[in-house]
Amino acid sequence: YDKPPALGTFVAMIDAYDKGEVEKFNKTLAEYKQLLETAEHTEEDAGLMAKTSFEALYNRFGAFNLASWLYVFAGVLAALGWLFWPQVFQRASFWMIATIFVIHTAALIGRIYISGRPPVTNLYSSAIFIGWSVVFGGLILERISKLGVANLVGAAAGFMTLRIADGLASDGDTFVVLEAVLDTQFWLATHVVCITLGYATTYLAGLLGMLYLILGICTPALGKETSEQFAGRFFGMWSSMVKDRNFGKEIARMTYGVLCFATFFSFVGTVLGGLWADDSWGRFWGWDPKENGALIIVLWNALVIHARWGNLVKDRGTAVLAVLGNAVVSWSWFGVNELGVGKHSYGFTEGVLAYLALFVMSQLIVASIGCLPKGMWMSKMDALK
Repeated sequence: YDKPPALGTFVAMIDAYDKGEVEKFNKTLAEYKQLLETAEHTEEDAGLMAKTSFEALYNRFGAFNLASWLYVFAGVLAALGWLFWPQVFQRASFWMIATIFVIHTAALIGRIYISGRPPVTNLYSSAIFIGWSVVFGGLILERISKLGVANLVGAAAGFMTLRIADGLASDGDTFVVLEAVLDTQFWLATHVVCITLGYATTYLAGLLGMLYLILGICTPALGKETSEQFAGRFFGMWSSMVKDRNFGKEIARMTYGVLCFATFFSFVGTVLGGLWADDSWGRFWGWDPKENGALIIVLWNALVIHARWGNLVKDRGTAVLAVLGNAVVSWSWFGVNELGVGKHSYGFTEGVLAYLALFVMSQLIVASIGCLPKGMWMSKMDALK
């Protein structure tokens, strides 16, 4: 077949770059660009070139890196709003997170446009989507509760997940070629998105549970007095925001509600994964490590909800179990990939086991501290059981 006229020039340009011949590289680059501009292009070619130009602009802008550091600033504003001027700082934090969320969303849509795929196709994109989902959930919770809690949780989750994504992109290429079994738009848009939403909502519940335990142990915020009385004594103007609502009960209620959504998304996502496995491999379930990890999340979330329904745990117990859910999800998200076995072994990753172990250890420590006798808590309340 006839070689494209620009192919020889492109090869010469790459060869000059490899040899460090600057003048030759610049010359062949100019020739290559001129050939591209003067060549006849089909409508498909024009679309590909437009997408390539957009991808170059997208990479230069670095929206996810920018958003991650902006989330830090929004979190600082949320923390300041707990100390003074809540009407200013908490509202500023909320609207700043909302603005960063728009950037986060636009960058996510940009990835979808470039790849032509649904939002989650690999570990890198899963971290981005989990962060996006948790921030979105945080905005909804904050809009309803107006306590400033979800602002802090959303900002922290946005920062951490985008930094994790940055670490996963260490090789510089986040638009990898999909494995043959993953090359399906329908299952990527249903099973993968749904199971990732299950991860995100479980993490959101875990972060709320962690905040509940920290406030209960280190402050009187969850005591018998109302949040308004507590805020009046410790945080001044914040009392005008929380009025006479019980702060601990509000966080516990949010945690429980999010856990219900987590159970739904995890269950539906796992069932859809079985249907995909039956379609691709001819069996619904094979006790594959990744399948087992997804099932563990469903069972864990169901355990927490049933423990709450049966009055085996109350607010504090729910928070402790929600924190342990962070470890459960992290194992399913990253841990099973370290095994490098099973039909999902294409998700194998290296160099994350130590970080995973440290994170799991931190969650175990927080949960253990949460189990301290209620007499050791600064918030001494009857519901701490």
